[in-house]
Amino acid sequence: MSDLLVRAARGERTERPPVWLMRQAGRHIPEYREIRDQYSFVEAVTNPEVAERITLLPWDRYQPDGLVMFSDILTILEPLGFDYHIESGVGPVIENAVSGPDDVDRTPEPIPERLGYVGELLDRLDDRVGDRTSLIGFAGGPFTLASYAIAGEPSRNHLPARKFRLQHPEAFGRLLDLFTEAVTEFLQYQVAHGADVVQVFDTYAGVLPPADYERHIVPRHREIVDAVDAPTILFVRNMNGRLQQVAAADPDVVGLDWTVEMETARSDLGNRGVQGNLDPSVLFADRETIRERTRAIIEAAGPQGHVLNLGHGVDRETPVDSVRTFVETAKNFRW
Repeated sequence: MSDLLVRAARGERTERPPVWLMRQAGRHIPEYREIRDQYSFVEAVTNPEVAERITLLPWDRYQPDGLVMFSDILTILEPLGFDYHIESGVGPVIENAVSGPDDVDRTPEPIPERLGYVGELLDRLDDRVGDRTSLIGFAGGPFTLASYAIAGEPSRNHLPARKFRLQHPEAFGRLLDLFTEAVTEFLQYQVAHGADVVQVFDTYAGVLPPADYERHIVPRHREIVDAVDAPTILFVRNMNGRLQQVAAADPDVVGLDWTVEMETARSDLGNRGVQGNLDPSVLFADRETIRERTRAIIEAAGPQGHVLNLGHGVDRETPVDSVRTFVETAKNFRW
């Protein structure tokens, strides 16, 4: 395994920043679109051979320092008894969403039995490229999963989940606990099958007020981080000015969205690892602008404990050459 990403995630000084991109195996790559013409999203995710082909697409083009498995944060819903499908123009739709407190208590199925295709995917990737790059596993975070489970579909302001926490506080806590335990087991399973680093995407938890985040989210994030025997990246959007709350869960790396100034993050977080955080829209600029903005982030982050990434996922319209320029800028940098 190339350990550059692992070393940076552990807070070590590295000769250059490791680089990968959220949603790097996605619609910006023409071959991905060709594969998806043959398979639905759920079919692609649940077929290890197809998921391996998709995961390797950015490796073939860019050779990033981390290869994130092609999957989805909602796969963990399956062993919990939630049925979902992807609806064009809407996104994921959960057919048996949580409508009240009685829908919260569930008996999970064993992860290896229901999500064995994830383990097989990681095994295949480890065999193919595990000696040349770091494998990245991931899962959704408790609040983000709860928001989907309660709303039944993407919710712009997550009002259904925010209402549920106030109208049914006990049941809300039980639902978060259900997801916390499932996510913990799922990430442990991924590490057992070769994931070198894992990321928790609790992308939407930042919509909660600070006091509620402290009460409901921090302890559950800490429970996940403490239980996973691999460097862990925690990504929560819209936490500019509240990074200490993300760090309170004690992740190895705090993922930054593009609204955070890297200098501010370093000042607030001290020696803790950081990931990010180029604005994804910069990849629509000319090559020199991409290089300048990327180098500025690298220099602001410094040589210790920095994983270079975007501040969110790659947009589907992003030019392939722009992604290549971003990756090559990191690879050509030296401290």
